[in-house]
Amino acid sequence: MDLQTAKQFAAALAIGLGAIGPALGIGWMGSKAMEAIGRNPEASGEVRNNMILAIVFAEAIAIYALVVALIIKFV
Repeated sequence: MDLQTAKQFAAALAIGLGAIGPALGIGWMGSKAMEAIGRNPEASGEVRNNMILAIVFAEAIAIYALVVALIIKFV
């Protein structure tokens, strides 16, 4: 395996594995938020705000994985 192929493989692994965790986490957060809103509709505003904030933090991890993959690929 030459260096270019190894870089492409490493970049694919970095973004692939780095995006699985945040994707599962965002789905789990959305599910639990909908469950919480269903149980207590009066708290929907606060639950939604906290869910959006948590999704932003989880998405940041996926962006870090993308940056690492791009660094591996182009440097």
